[in-house]
Amino acid sequence: MYTFSNKLKTFSFVLIILGLLGVGYGFMTSHKSFEEVETLLAEEAHHVGGHGEEAGHNEASHGAHATVDSHGDEGHSEKAGEHHVDEHKKHVEHVQHQIANRPWSALYVAAFFFMMIALGVLAFYAIQIASQAGWSPVLFRVMEGITSYLLPGALIVLAIAVASGTIGHYNLFIWMDPDVVAHDKLIEGKSGWLNLTGFTIRGLIFIAGWSLYRHFSRKFSIAQDTAEDKSNFKKSFRISAGFLVFFIYTESMMSWDWIMSVDPHWFSTLFGWYVFASMFVSGITVIALITLYLKSRDYLPFVNENHLHDVAKFMFAFSIFWTYLWFSQFMLIWYSNIPEEVTYFVTRFNDYKLPFLGMVVMNFVFPILMLMNADYKRIPWFVVMAGLVILFGHYIDIFNMIMPATVGDRWFIGIPEIGSVLLFAGLFIFVVFTALTKAPLLVKGYPFRKESEEFHY
Repeated sequence: MYTFSNKLKTFSFVLIILGLLGVGYGFMTSHKSFEEVETLLAEEAHHVGGHGEEAGHNEASHGAHATVDSHGDEGHSEKAGEHHVDEHKKHVEHVQHQIANRPWSALYVAAFFFMMIALGVLAFYAIQIASQAGWSPVLFRVMEGITSYLLPGALIVLAIAVASGTIGHYNLFIWMDPDVVAHDKLIEGKSGWLNLTGFTIRGLIFIAGWSLYRHFSRKFSIAQDTAEDKSNFKKSFRISAGFLVFFIYTESMMSWDWIMSVDPHWFSTLFGWYVFASMFVSGITVIALITLYLKSRDYLPFVNENHLHDVAKFMFAFSIFWTYLWFSQFMLIWYSNIPEEVTYFVTRFNDYKLPFLGMVVMNFVFPILMLMNADYKRIPWFVVMAGLVILFGHYIDIFNMIMPATVGDRWFIGIPEIGSVLLFAGLFIFVVFTALTKAPLLVKGYPFRKESEEFHY
Protein backbone atom coordinates (compact mmCIF):
# COMPACT_ATOMS: atom_id res chain seq x y z
CA MET A 1 0.00 0.00 0.00
CA TYR A 2 1.17 3.50 -0.82
CA THR A 3 1.56 6.05 1.99
CA PHE A 4 1.10 9.73 1.12
CA SER A 5 4.26 11.29 2.56
CA ASN A 6 3.90 14.34 4.82
CA LYS A 7 6.45 16.22 2.70
CA LEU A 8 4.46 15.75 -0.50
CA LYS A 9 1.19 16.55 1.27
CA THR A 10 2.68 19.75 2.73
CA PHE A 11 4.07 20.62 -0.71
CA SER A 12 0.59 20.29 -2.25
CA PHE A 13 -0.90 22.56 0.44
CA VAL A 14 1.84 25.14 -0.10
CA LEU A 15 1.10 25.14 -3.83
CA ILE A 16 -2.63 25.60 -3.17
CA ILE A 17 -2.03 28.51 -0.77
CA LEU A 18 0.45 30.24 -3.10
CA GLY A 19 -1.96 29.67 -5.96
CA LEU A 20 -4.89 31.19 -4.08
CA LEU A 21 -2.79 34.25 -3.26
CA GLY A 22 -1.78 34.62 -6.91
CA VAL A 23 -5.36 34.20 -8.16
CA GLY A 24 -6.63 36.67 -5.54
CA TYR A 25 -3.99 39.20 -6.56
CA GLY A 26 -5.00 38.76 -10.21
CA PHE A 27 -8.65 39.50 -9.50
CA MET A 28 -7.89 42.44 -7.22
CA THR A 29 -5.66 44.15 -9.79
CA SER A 30 -7.87 43.49 -12.81
CA HIS A 31 -10.60 46.03 -12.04
CA LYS A 32 -9.29 49.25 -13.52
CA SER A 33 -11.29 52.45 -13.91
CA PHE A 34 -11.92 54.13 -17.27
CA GLU A 35 -9.37 56.83 -16.42
CA GLU A 36 -6.70 54.27 -15.43
CA VAL A 37 -7.10 52.39 -18.72
CA GLU A 38 -7.07 55.68 -20.65
CA THR A 39 -3.79 56.63 -18.95
CA LEU A 40 -2.37 53.16 -19.64
CA LEU A 41 -3.18 53.43 -23.35
CA ALA A 42 -1.68 56.92 -23.53
CA GLU A 43 1.53 55.66 -21.93
CA GLU A 44 1.68 52.72 -24.34
CA ALA A 45 1.12 55.00 -27.32
CA HIS A 46 3.89 57.29 -26.08
CA HIS A 47 6.18 54.29 -25.50
CA VAL A 48 5.84 53.05 -29.10
CA GLY A 49 6.18 56.53 -30.54
CA GLY A 50 2.52 56.85 -31.42
CA HIS A 51 1.79 59.60 -28.92
CA GLY A 52 3.53 62.27 -30.92
CA GLU A 53 1.86 61.15 -34.11
CA GLU A 54 -1.51 61.12 -32.36
CA ALA A 55 -0.89 64.59 -30.97
CA GLY A 56 0.12 65.78 -34.43
CA HIS A 57 -2.97 64.16 -35.90
CA ASN A 58 -5.16 65.78 -33.25
CA GLU A 59 -3.49 69.14 -33.89
CA ALA A 60 -4.02 68.79 -37.63
CA SER A 61 -7.61 67.77 -37.00
CA HIS A 62 -8.02 70.79 -34.75
CA GLY A 63 -6.61 73.02 -37.47
CA ALA A 64 -8.90 71.45 -40.03
CA HIS A 65 -11.84 71.91 -37.73
CA ALA A 66 -10.88 75.54 -37.26
CA THR A 67 -10.82 76.00 -41.03
CA VAL A 68 -14.19 74.31 -41.30
CA ASP A 69 -15.51 76.53 -38.53
CA SER A 70 -14.26 79.59 -40.37
CA HIS A 71 -16.30 78.52 -43.38
CA GLY A 72 -19.34 78.12 -41.17
CA ASP A 73 -19.67 74.29 -41.33
CA GLU A 74 -19.84 73.88 -37.55
CA GLY A 75 -22.31 70.98 -37.62
CA HIS A 76 -20.00 68.71 -39.60
CA SER A 77 -17.08 69.46 -37.25
CA GLU A 78 -19.13 68.66 -34.16
CA LYS A 79 -20.30 65.33 -35.61
CA ALA A 80 -16.74 64.32 -36.51
CA GLY A 81 -15.59 65.26 -33.01
CA GLU A 82 -18.41 63.30 -31.38
CA HIS A 83 -17.63 60.26 -33.55
CA HIS A 84 -13.96 60.41 -32.54
CA VAL A 85 -14.86 60.66 -28.83
CA ASP A 86 -17.34 57.78 -29.14
CA GLU A 87 -14.77 55.53 -30.86
CA HIS A 88 -12.17 56.42 -28.22
CA LYS A 89 -14.61 55.58 -25.42
CA LYS A 90 -15.47 52.20 -27.03
CA HIS A 91 -11.79 51.34 -27.40
CA VAL A 92 -11.00 52.19 -23.77
CA GLU A 93 -14.00 50.16 -22.53
CA HIS A 94 -12.95 47.23 -24.73
CA VAL A 95 -9.43 47.22 -23.26
CA GLN A 96 -10.92 47.64 -19.77
CA HIS A 97 -12.98 44.49 -20.35
CA GLN A 98 -9.96 42.57 -21.68
CA ILE A 99 -7.95 43.44 -18.55
CA ALA A 100 -10.86 42.29 -16.36
CA ASN A 101 -11.02 39.02 -18.33
CA ARG A 102 -7.39 38.06 -17.65
CA PRO A 103 -7.69 36.44 -14.18
CA TRP A 104 -10.83 34.57 -15.28
CA SER A 105 -9.02 33.29 -18.36
CA ALA A 106 -5.86 32.32 -16.44
CA LEU A 107 -7.97 30.39 -13.92
CA TYR A 108 -9.96 28.67 -16.67
CA VAL A 109 -6.87 27.65 -18.71
CA ALA A 110 -5.19 26.05 -15.66
CA ALA A 111 -8.42 24.35 -14.51
CA PHE A 112 -9.06 22.89 -17.95
CA PHE A 113 -5.44 21.77 -18.36
CA PHE A 114 -5.42 19.62 -15.21
CA MET A 115 -8.93 18.33 -15.87
CA MET A 116 -7.98 17.23 -19.38
CA ILE A 117 -5.01 15.27 -18.02
CA ALA A 118 -7.38 13.18 -15.89
CA LEU A 119 -9.82 12.76 -18.80
CA GLY A 120 -7.03 11.75 -21.18
CA VAL A 121 -5.84 9.11 -18.70
CA LEU A 122 -9.38 7.79 -18.29
CA ALA A 123 -9.65 7.28 -22.06
CA PHE A 124 -6.22 5.60 -22.16
CA TYR A 125 -7.22 3.33 -19.26
CA ALA A 126 -10.45 2.33 -21.03
CA ILE A 127 -8.54 1.55 -24.22
CA GLN A 128 -6.12 -0.72 -22.31
CA ILE A 129 -9.01 -2.70 -20.80
CA ALA A 130 -11.11 -2.86 -23.98
CA SER A 131 -8.11 -3.98 -26.06
CA GLN A 132 -7.05 -6.47 -23.34
CA ALA A 133 -3.52 -5.08 -23.42
CA GLY A 134 -0.94 -7.31 -21.75
CA TRP A 135 1.83 -4.79 -21.06
CA SER A 136 -0.02 -2.14 -19.05
CA PRO A 137 -1.93 -3.74 -16.09
CA VAL A 138 0.95 -3.01 -13.68
CA LEU A 139 0.22 0.69 -14.31
CA PHE A 140 -3.56 0.47 -13.81
CA ARG A 141 -3.59 1.70 -10.21
CA VAL A 142 -1.51 4.73 -11.21
CA MET A 143 -4.08 5.48 -13.92
CA GLU A 144 -6.95 5.00 -11.47
CA GLY A 145 -5.29 7.43 -9.07
CA ILE A 146 -4.93 10.10 -11.76
CA THR A 147 -8.55 9.72 -12.90
CA SER A 148 -9.77 10.43 -9.35
CA TYR A 149 -9.18 14.11 -10.15
CA LEU A 150 -11.67 14.06 -13.04
CA LEU A 151 -14.90 14.64 -11.08
CA PRO A 152 -13.72 17.61 -8.95
CA GLY A 153 -11.61 18.98 -11.82
CA ALA A 154 -14.43 18.90 -14.38
CA LEU A 155 -16.96 20.42 -11.93
CA ILE A 156 -14.52 23.27 -11.26
CA VAL A 157 -14.10 23.94 -15.00
CA LEU A 158 -17.87 24.02 -15.51
CA ALA A 159 -18.33 26.20 -12.41
CA ILE A 160 -15.77 28.77 -13.65
CA ALA A 161 -17.41 28.86 -17.08
CA VAL A 162 -20.92 29.35 -15.67
CA ALA A 163 -19.74 31.84 -13.03
CA SER A 164 -18.03 33.97 -15.70
CA GLY A 165 -21.43 34.46 -17.35
CA THR A 166 -23.48 34.95 -14.17
CA ILE A 167 -21.54 36.55 -11.32
CA GLY A 168 -18.87 37.76 -13.76
CA HIS A 169 -19.32 40.17 -16.65
CA TYR A 170 -19.29 37.60 -19.50
CA ASN A 171 -15.54 37.26 -19.01
CA LEU A 172 -15.01 34.10 -21.08
CA PHE A 173 -17.93 33.47 -23.43
CA ILE A 174 -19.38 36.51 -25.20
CA TRP A 175 -22.41 34.48 -26.34
CA MET A 176 -23.55 34.48 -22.68
CA ASP A 177 -24.15 38.26 -23.01
CA PRO A 178 -27.76 38.88 -24.21
CA ASP A 179 -26.81 42.31 -25.63
CA VAL A 180 -24.12 40.76 -27.84
CA VAL A 181 -26.50 38.05 -29.06
CA ALA A 182 -29.19 40.63 -29.84
CA HIS A 183 -26.82 42.59 -32.12
CA ASP A 184 -24.98 39.65 -33.71
CA LYS A 185 -26.94 37.63 -36.27
CA LEU A 186 -24.33 34.85 -36.43
CA ILE A 187 -24.31 34.23 -32.67
CA GLU A 188 -28.09 34.62 -32.57
CA GLY A 189 -28.33 31.85 -35.16
CA LYS A 190 -26.32 29.55 -32.88
CA SER A 191 -28.27 30.45 -29.73
CA GLY A 192 -30.24 27.20 -29.93
CA TRP A 193 -27.00 25.44 -28.93
CA LEU A 194 -25.02 28.25 -27.33
CA ASN A 195 -27.17 29.21 -24.36
CA LEU A 196 -26.37 29.01 -20.67
CA THR A 197 -29.05 26.44 -19.81
CA GLY A 198 -28.04 24.02 -22.56
CA PHE A 199 -24.34 24.59 -21.85
CA THR A 200 -24.80 23.70 -18.18
CA ILE A 201 -27.00 20.66 -18.80
CA ARG A 202 -24.63 19.26 -21.44
CA GLY A 203 -21.67 19.83 -19.14
CA LEU A 204 -23.34 17.94 -16.30
CA ILE A 205 -24.21 15.05 -18.65
CA PHE A 206 -20.59 14.84 -19.83
CA ILE A 207 -19.26 14.84 -16.27
CA ALA A 208 -21.86 12.34 -15.04
CA GLY A 209 -21.02 9.87 -17.83
CA TRP A 210 -17.25 10.13 -17.35
CA SER A 211 -17.53 9.88 -13.56
CA LEU A 212 -19.90 6.90 -13.63
CA TYR A 213 -17.48 4.96 -15.83
CA ARG A 214 -14.60 5.90 -13.55
CA HIS A 215 -16.57 4.83 -10.46
CA PHE A 216 -17.60 1.42 -11.79
CA SER A 217 -14.31 0.57 -13.50
CA ARG A 218 -12.48 1.34 -10.24
CA LYS A 219 -15.05 -0.69 -8.25
CA PHE A 220 -14.66 -3.73 -10.54
CA SER A 221 -10.86 -3.37 -10.54
CA ILE A 222 -10.64 -3.52 -6.74
CA ALA A 223 -13.25 -6.31 -6.53
CA GLN A 224 -11.24 -8.40 -9.00
CA ASP A 225 -8.29 -8.44 -6.56
CA THR A 226 -10.11 -10.83 -4.24
CA ALA A 227 -12.58 -12.48 -6.66
CA GLU A 228 -12.36 -16.17 -7.46
CA ASP A 229 -13.68 -15.80 -11.02
CA LYS A 230 -13.26 -13.32 -13.87
CA SER A 231 -16.74 -11.76 -13.71
CA ASN A 232 -15.47 -8.34 -12.64
CA PHE A 233 -12.93 -8.33 -15.46
CA LYS A 234 -15.70 -9.11 -17.96
CA LYS A 235 -17.84 -6.27 -16.56
CA SER A 236 -14.88 -3.87 -16.87
CA PHE A 237 -14.36 -4.97 -20.46
CA ARG A 238 -18.01 -4.36 -21.40
CA ILE A 239 -18.35 -0.96 -19.75
CA SER A 240 -14.96 0.16 -21.18
CA ALA A 241 -16.11 -0.62 -24.72
CA GLY A 242 -19.36 1.29 -24.12
CA PHE A 243 -17.58 4.20 -22.44
CA LEU A 244 -15.24 4.69 -25.41
CA VAL A 245 -18.25 5.26 -27.69
CA PHE A 246 -19.73 7.74 -25.17
CA PHE A 247 -16.35 9.41 -24.72
CA ILE A 248 -15.60 10.08 -28.37
CA TYR A 249 -18.94 11.89 -28.79
CA THR A 250 -18.89 13.81 -25.51
CA GLU A 251 -15.21 14.79 -25.78
CA SER A 252 -15.91 16.42 -29.15
CA MET A 253 -18.97 18.27 -27.85
CA MET A 254 -17.09 19.28 -24.71
CA SER A 255 -14.31 20.79 -26.84
CA TRP A 256 -16.88 22.77 -28.85
CA ASP A 257 -18.61 24.04 -25.72
CA TRP A 258 -15.76 24.60 -23.29
CA ILE A 259 -13.08 25.84 -25.69
CA MET A 260 -14.16 26.53 -29.28
CA SER A 261 -17.16 28.65 -28.28
CA VAL A 262 -14.91 31.36 -26.82
CA ASP A 263 -14.62 32.26 -30.54
CA PRO A 264 -18.31 31.83 -31.47
CA HIS A 265 -17.82 33.15 -35.04
CA TRP A 266 -15.19 30.50 -35.84
CA PHE A 267 -15.34 26.72 -36.02
CA SER A 268 -13.21 23.80 -37.12
CA THR A 269 -14.51 20.30 -37.84
CA LEU A 270 -11.14 18.96 -36.66
CA PHE A 271 -11.25 20.69 -33.29
CA GLY A 272 -12.52 17.76 -31.20
CA TRP A 273 -9.69 15.53 -32.44
CA TYR A 274 -7.15 18.29 -31.88
CA VAL A 275 -8.16 18.75 -28.23
CA PHE A 276 -8.26 14.95 -27.80
CA ALA A 277 -4.66 14.63 -29.03
CA SER A 278 -3.54 17.30 -26.56
CA MET A 279 -5.32 15.70 -23.58
CA PHE A 280 -4.21 12.18 -24.53
CA VAL A 281 -0.49 12.95 -24.78
CA SER A 282 -0.64 15.08 -21.61
CA GLY A 283 -2.36 12.26 -19.71
CA ILE A 284 0.15 9.63 -20.88
CA THR A 285 3.01 11.95 -19.90
CA VAL A 286 1.63 12.30 -16.36
CA ILE A 287 1.32 8.50 -16.11
CA ALA A 288 5.05 8.31 -16.90
CA LEU A 289 6.00 11.04 -14.39
CA ILE A 290 3.97 9.63 -11.48
CA THR A 291 5.15 6.08 -12.23
CA LEU A 292 8.78 7.22 -12.14
CA TYR A 293 8.17 9.13 -8.90
CA LEU A 294 6.61 6.08 -7.21
CA LYS A 295 9.32 3.77 -8.53
CA SER A 296 12.00 6.11 -7.16
CA ARG A 297 10.32 5.65 -3.74
CA ASP A 298 10.45 1.83 -4.14
CA TYR A 299 6.69 1.46 -4.52
CA LEU A 300 6.53 -0.17 -7.98
CA PRO A 301 9.13 -2.98 -8.03
CA PHE A 302 7.11 -4.81 -10.70
CA VAL A 303 7.48 -1.92 -13.19
CA ASN A 304 10.60 -2.27 -15.35
CA GLU A 305 12.34 -0.25 -18.05
CA ASN A 306 10.27 -2.00 -20.72
CA HIS A 307 7.07 -0.50 -19.30
CA LEU A 308 8.73 2.91 -19.22
CA HIS A 309 9.84 2.42 -22.82
CA ASP A 310 6.26 1.70 -23.93
CA VAL A 311 4.79 4.70 -22.08
CA ALA A 312 7.49 6.95 -23.59
CA LYS A 313 6.70 5.41 -26.99
CA PHE A 314 3.09 6.56 -26.60
CA MET A 315 4.34 10.03 -25.57
CA PHE A 316 6.38 10.17 -28.76
CA ALA A 317 3.64 8.74 -31.01
CA PHE A 318 0.89 11.05 -29.82
CA SER A 319 3.18 14.06 -29.99
CA ILE A 320 3.47 13.26 -33.70
CA PHE A 321 -0.29 12.69 -33.91
CA TRP A 322 -0.92 16.09 -32.28
CA THR A 323 1.44 17.73 -34.79
CA TYR A 324 -0.34 16.05 -37.69
CA LEU A 325 -3.69 17.45 -36.51
CA TRP A 326 -2.25 20.90 -35.73
CA PHE A 327 -0.65 21.13 -39.18
CA SER A 328 -3.76 19.80 -40.94
CA GLN A 329 -5.97 22.39 -39.28
CA PHE A 330 -3.51 25.25 -39.76
CA MET A 331 -2.42 24.46 -43.33
CA LEU A 332 -5.93 23.98 -44.75
CA ILE A 333 -7.24 27.20 -43.21
CA TRP A 334 -4.11 29.15 -44.24
CA TYR A 335 -4.20 27.77 -47.80
CA SER A 336 -7.91 28.40 -48.39
CA ASN A 337 -7.56 31.91 -46.93
CA ILE A 338 -11.28 32.33 -46.25
CA PRO A 339 -11.56 35.53 -44.12
CA GLU A 340 -13.95 34.19 -41.46
CA GLU A 341 -11.68 31.14 -40.95
CA VAL A 342 -8.20 32.59 -41.29
CA THR A 343 -8.84 35.38 -38.76
CA TYR A 344 -8.41 32.76 -36.00
CA PHE A 345 -4.78 32.16 -36.93
CA VAL A 346 -4.05 35.75 -37.97
CA THR A 347 -4.83 36.88 -34.40
CA ARG A 348 -2.61 34.20 -32.91
CA PHE A 349 0.25 34.79 -35.32
CA ASN A 350 0.20 38.57 -34.89
CA ASP A 351 -0.35 38.85 -31.13
CA TYR A 352 0.81 35.44 -29.85
CA LYS A 353 3.76 34.63 -32.11
CA LEU A 354 6.07 33.48 -29.30
CA PRO A 355 3.63 31.08 -27.54
CA PHE A 356 2.13 29.98 -30.88
CA LEU A 357 5.45 28.97 -32.47
CA GLY A 358 7.03 28.00 -29.14
CA MET A 359 4.21 25.52 -28.59
CA VAL A 360 5.07 23.75 -31.86
CA VAL A 361 8.72 23.48 -30.84
CA MET A 362 7.86 22.06 -27.40
CA ASN A 363 5.14 19.69 -28.62
CA PHE A 364 6.82 18.44 -31.79
CA VAL A 365 10.49 19.32 -32.25
CA PHE A 366 11.51 18.54 -28.67
CA PRO A 367 9.79 15.10 -28.45
CA ILE A 368 11.22 14.17 -31.88
CA LEU A 369 14.77 14.94 -30.73
CA MET A 370 14.40 13.49 -27.22
CA LEU A 371 12.27 10.37 -27.70
CA MET A 372 12.93 9.04 -31.19
CA ASN A 373 15.84 6.88 -29.99
CA ALA A 374 14.60 3.65 -28.35
CA ASP A 375 17.38 3.68 -25.74
CA TYR A 376 16.49 7.20 -24.56
CA LYS A 377 12.95 6.02 -23.75
CA ARG A 378 14.41 3.74 -21.07
CA ILE A 379 16.33 6.49 -19.24
CA PRO A 380 14.16 7.91 -16.41
CA TRP A 381 15.64 11.42 -16.23
CA PHE A 382 15.40 11.71 -20.01
CA VAL A 383 11.72 10.81 -19.96
CA VAL A 384 11.09 13.22 -17.06
CA MET A 385 12.79 16.09 -18.89
CA ALA A 386 10.90 15.40 -22.12
CA GLY A 387 7.65 15.00 -20.16
CA LEU A 388 7.95 18.35 -18.38
CA VAL A 389 8.55 20.13 -21.69
CA ILE A 390 5.59 18.34 -23.30
CA LEU A 391 3.30 19.32 -20.40
CA PHE A 392 4.37 22.95 -20.54
CA GLY A 393 3.88 22.91 -24.31
CA HIS A 394 0.33 21.64 -23.98
CA TYR A 395 -0.46 24.18 -21.26
CA ILE A 396 0.63 26.83 -23.78
CA ASP A 397 -1.59 25.07 -26.36
CA ILE A 398 -4.67 25.58 -24.14
CA PHE A 399 -3.44 29.12 -23.38
CA ASN A 400 -3.40 29.83 -27.14
CA MET A 401 -6.91 28.44 -27.55
CA ILE A 402 -8.49 30.65 -24.86
CA MET A 403 -6.53 33.86 -24.37
CA PRO A 404 -6.75 35.52 -27.83
CA ALA A 405 -10.55 35.48 -27.65
CA THR A 406 -10.77 36.79 -24.08
CA VAL A 407 -7.83 39.14 -23.49
CA GLY A 408 -6.66 39.91 -27.04
CA ASP A 409 -3.15 41.35 -27.06
CA ARG A 410 -3.28 41.98 -23.29
CA TRP A 411 -1.72 38.59 -22.52
CA PHE A 412 1.22 37.92 -20.26
CA ILE A 413 2.36 34.93 -18.21
CA GLY A 414 2.48 36.63 -14.83
CA ILE A 415 1.12 36.23 -11.31
CA PRO A 416 -2.51 35.32 -12.26
CA GLU A 417 -1.35 32.62 -14.70
CA ILE A 418 1.38 31.16 -12.47
CA GLY A 419 -0.91 31.35 -9.41
CA SER A 420 -3.67 29.46 -11.25
CA VAL A 421 -1.24 26.70 -12.31
CA LEU A 422 0.10 26.37 -8.74
CA LEU A 423 -3.43 26.22 -7.32
CA PHE A 424 -4.59 23.38 -9.57
CA ALA A 425 -1.23 21.58 -9.50
CA GLY A 426 -1.48 21.46 -5.69
CA LEU A 427 -5.08 20.27 -5.81
CA PHE A 428 -4.20 17.67 -8.47
CA ILE A 429 -1.30 16.28 -6.41
CA PHE A 430 -3.42 16.11 -3.24
CA VAL A 431 -6.39 14.36 -4.87
CA VAL A 432 -4.33 11.92 -6.97
CA PHE A 433 -1.91 10.81 -4.26
CA THR A 434 -4.71 10.51 -1.71
CA ALA A 435 -6.50 8.15 -4.14
CA LEU A 436 -3.32 6.10 -4.53
CA THR A 437 -3.41 5.28 -0.80
CA LYS A 438 -6.86 3.64 -1.07
CA ALA A 439 -5.87 0.39 -2.79
CA PRO A 440 -2.78 -1.80 -3.44
CA LEU A 441 -0.62 -0.54 -6.31
CA LEU A 442 -0.83 -3.87 -8.13
CA VAL A 443 -4.01 -5.33 -9.65
CA LYS A 444 -3.57 -8.76 -8.09
CA GLY A 445 -6.54 -10.54 -9.63
CA TYR A 446 -6.34 -9.10 -13.15
CA PRO A 447 -6.05 -11.91 -15.77
CA PHE A 448 -3.10 -10.29 -17.58
CA ARG A 449 -1.17 -9.32 -14.45
CA LYS A 450 1.47 -12.04 -14.85
CA GLU A 451 2.02 -11.17 -18.50
CA SER A 452 2.44 -7.53 -17.55
CA GLU A 453 4.92 -8.25 -14.74
CA GLU A 454 7.08 -10.34 -17.09
CA PHE A 455 6.78 -7.92 -20.00
CA HIS A 456 9.99 -7.47 -22.02
CA TYR A 457 10.34 -5.51 -25.20
